[in-house]
Amino acid sequence: MEAPVRKGAQIHLARRRSARGNYHDVPRIGIMGGTFDPIHNGHLVAASEVAWVYDLDKVIFVPTGRPVFKLDRDVTNAEDRYLMTVIATASNPNFVVSRADIDRPGITYTIDTLRDFRALYPDAELFFITGADVIPQLMRWKDADEMWDIAHFVGVSRPGYEVNLRKAGVPLRSVDVIEIPALAISSTDVRRRAQAGEPVWYLVPDGVVQYISKHGLYHPRGTDESREIVAV
Repeated sequence: MEAPVRKGAQIHLARRRSARGNYHDVPRIGIMGGTFDPIHNGHLVAASEVAWVYDLDKVIFVPTGRPVFKLDRDVTNAEDRYLMTVIATASNPNFVVSRADIDRPGITYTIDTLRDFRALYPDAELFFITGADVIPQLMRWKDADEMWDIAHFVGVSRPGYEVNLRKAGVPLRSVDVIEIPALAISSTDVRRRAQAGEPVWYLVPDGVVQYISKHGLYHPRGTDESREIVAV
């Protein structure tokens, strides 16, 4: 991967080969905003899955400063939430944590987050990752009409949860919903994904991911079923 080229306050990423073997002339960047109080494996699995499905170059986690929908609640100190997010994402080279919302004064609005990242990555395709449960509220967010021009929204949901995009009134071309296997992890699924070359980050502990890679486990021409079960 070529290093990013800075031009003033903007960052221009060079053409690169993605994890799925594709070359993109335009960088594809995920932005995952949230309170992260605290960040948990569901967030990490969701980010990993969206990155794979949408062939993203990286996912930037953006802890909120003063979340507008939680002004009447006690929220853990922003620095603590930021540091927890850094720790949780440190082992994945395609995960980055930003202080954009924490360092911006005032209440945190998603439109401000998107504007900041559009200015920082003017040439990129941006994908904003959020919980599917907030999709019915999107049209009530500040400057909602502008959001669709900046980023494609990806709502992540647990298996079995359904959201009606038409009823929510969002532009169908700009919003997708995908299920995340965070609550349905099994050894069988981990083996299947590894055999298909799909990511298993955060479905199993980091050390297990490294072990599978180092020993070439679950390769299509790999070991027998009994050894696979013991290894996992």
